[in-house]
Amino acid sequence: MQPEEALAFLKQGAAQIISEDELRNKLALGRPLRVKLGVDPTTSDIHLGHTVVLRKLRQFQDLGHQAVLIIGDFTGMIGDPSGRSVTRPQLTHQEVIANAATYREQAFKILDPARTETVCNGDWFRAMSFEDVIRLNSRVTLQQMLQREDFKARIDHQQSIRAHEIQYPIMQGWDSVMVKADVELGGTDQLFNILIGRDFQREEGLLQQVVFLVPILEGLDGSKKMSKSLGNFVAVNEPASDMFGKLMSISDELMARYYELLLGRIPPAGMHPLDAKKQLAFEIVQTYHSSSAAQKTLDEWNTRFSKRDLEHADLPAFSPAEREGLAAVTLVSNAYREVFNLQKSHGEVSRLIKQGSVEINGIKIQDPKATITLKPGQILRLDRKHAVRIR
Repeated sequence: MQPEEALAFLKQGAAQIISEDELRNKLALGRPLRVKLGVDPTTSDIHLGHTVVLRKLRQFQDLGHQAVLIIGDFTGMIGDPSGRSVTRPQLTHQEVIANAATYREQAFKILDPARTETVCNGDWFRAMSFEDVIRLNSRVTLQQMLQREDFKARIDHQQSIRAHEIQYPIMQGWDSVMVKADVELGGTDQLFNILIGRDFQREEGLLQQVVFLVPILEGLDGSKKMSKSLGNFVAVNEPASDMFGKLMSISDELMARYYELLLGRIPPAGMHPLDAKKQLAFEIVQTYHSSSAAQKTLDEWNTRFSKRDLEHADLPAFSPAEREGLAAVTLVSNAYREVFNLQKSHGEVSRLIKQGSVEINGIKIQDPKATITLKPGQILRLDRKHAVRIR
């Protein structure tokens, strides 16, 4: 593509670029750009929230540019404080390395391995002396660090900021110097950190990297950022049936957002929301598993819910601690939480019961206070999208 055409292509789905003119000029250099993305292995899974920025990185690769994937084996021990109201639990280096073991494999479900340079930032931070660390810290001011919105919010609420957290943006910025990044990708919460990298590059006599921010994907709850610690995530390596089922549980409003950020388009015009959601779930399972797995999960879902043939469906098992004398509202709330990791209030569950959505072996339960006695093999239908088999 010509620079102007490439810029228009890359801008699709971007939240902010600093600056478009700089990116246009870099695209006109006639060489592959080094496009940096840092990931911290604070857990063992990459989830759909991570794939938004990974898909943008793949677009750069498809235009012939070089992806530089930084595995934050050192920054991961701190944990990015961006958007956090409390200090993250610290991980050991061994825990981070263990988490990172599958990161490349998961990332390469999206990225082209042939155009991906993978490095660990421990390669340079491990070689630093304490004097080097002091000199690096002297390049920023405490006032500059405390301009971060998340740090300011903690101060306003009299919440602690640990000294090691202030190191995070400094370390991320130095990563950009070490890999000579032309562009750095990140979510909108990464603006401060990436700007630090621009400052360091300028001081080192390098061309400053372009800041390229993408939107942050909301989790299954539709409100908070997708996060494994919040339990509102869909991992790219989880079983196809779990992935499909989780995506079918989202709201219609969130579905439109997922189409935009995960598929790069709007839901099909005129299609019923339920069918559009099936299409979304099908394509995502197809991307991270296979076409056959996607078709199988779609067929199973139709059997389980659309055809209401739950007796022969492959349902998740539910092993309640109590099997006699449990109020219906409590039983259903427990099943949502323990099987599907969904937090439903008693008010929400009571409404489902009164609407006739909850059934045991096809018999509706209509009183939230009704006491239930369970037997193995019974099918508890929670709503039109969730059902379990009693173990």
